[in-house]
Amino acid sequence: MKKIYEKYLDLIISKGTNFTNTKAIVINYHKENRPLIQKIVHKLKKQGIKDIYLDEEDPAIYHAALKESTAQIKKNPYFNKKIWNEYAQKKACFLMLKSEYPGLMADLEAKKVALAAQLLLDSRAEFYAKQRNNELPWCIASLPSKTWAQHLFGSDKKAYDKLFTLIATLCLANEKNPAKAWDKLIADANTRVQKLNNLKIKSLHYTNSLGTDFTVGFTPDHLWSGVGQDSLCIVNLPSYEVFTTPDYRRAKGVVYASKPLYYNNQEITGIYLKFARGKVVDYGAKTGAKILKTMIEAEEGMHYLGEIALVPKNSPIAQTGITFGTTLLDENAACHLALGEGFPECCQDGLNLSNADLKKKGVNMAKNHVDLMIGTDDLKIVAETYQGKQVTIFADGKFVI
Repeated sequence: MKKIYEKYLDLIISKGTNFTNTKAIVINYHKENRPLIQKIVHKLKKQGIKDIYLDEEDPAIYHAALKESTAQIKKNPYFNKKIWNEYAQKKACFLMLKSEYPGLMADLEAKKVALAAQLLLDSRAEFYAKQRNNELPWCIASLPSKTWAQHLFGSDKKAYDKLFTLIATLCLANEKNPAKAWDKLIADANTRVQKLNNLKIKSLHYTNSLGTDFTVGFTPDHLWSGVGQDSLCIVNLPSYEVFTTPDYRRAKGVVYASKPLYYNNQEITGIYLKFARGKVVDYGAKTGAKILKTMIEAEEGMHYLGEIALVPKNSPIAQTGITFGTTLLDENAACHLALGEGFPECCQDGLNLSNADLKKKGVNMAKNHVDLMIGTDDLKIVAETYQGKQVTIFADGKFVI
């Protein structure tokens, strides 16, 4: 076990940090994993990194704070992360090591949970602006929690170790040469990205047995991207997707979620979204409907798409057969779409355009971004190109290009 722990922590540092233009780092993590963070800090200090800001989160404090009134939540310094903006000005590296706590928010009002998330988002506005414009290195990776591990594997005393090993394995840390394995993953993604960009896709039409019958459109200057492209470091560990930003004004039809959505640690199942002229005009869920409403109604931009991502049904995460309950892992198990913020880098010269110009080009400029898994074993996706050709790019849940 010790070996896989060390290899995973080393991988997080080697692929998730970049100190080319800075010697500062912010590490965001949960209290339970403090011993692992101390190991990371020790490794970073040996590399000469001295300016390390530790942003520790405590799920118990977070939960207790949301029991208070709305007015008290707004005043609570726990939901103020302005120091992230100070480090963003230094172009520091941001390492976000996320753990999940299933059921933690089940007894709370959806509006209060959403309010806390929005307060955190607003307090880090400058960080998010620089993150969106690819101006600083950042990475999100997972670390287990005991609650999360027991939720997945029961009361097994080794549940935490099992989850840690599984996450590390999915991130290729168990490979003989993890760096080389990541180089191959990046090369494969680049090949697929090039094929998709060469098609000059005008629209994609999705169908499957869940009832999805959905078409989304793209501008002529949209660009596909994947792991390791146009970035200062690997931003998601792991990453098995290729993705792009659609024209937020061009979506129609209905799409059904193939997996539960965990939004702010609250579960939503059986989601459907109906689009017309790009906008979500109807939606619902079997469970968590109020949470879904809070999410979509948070801002106008959440009624429109910001991302389309393709992931084959045989990705390593899909093959585990596990729904992890965290977007970072679950989005790499199935094709997905995202409501909310789009990616400027997925538009030609997008990083040099103003927000107003990006919006004119069809890039959603919302503040929020939430991924929804829609891939199934029988998913079919047919592309219409700007040359008027029909090209099947997905059949039976897998790439066919």
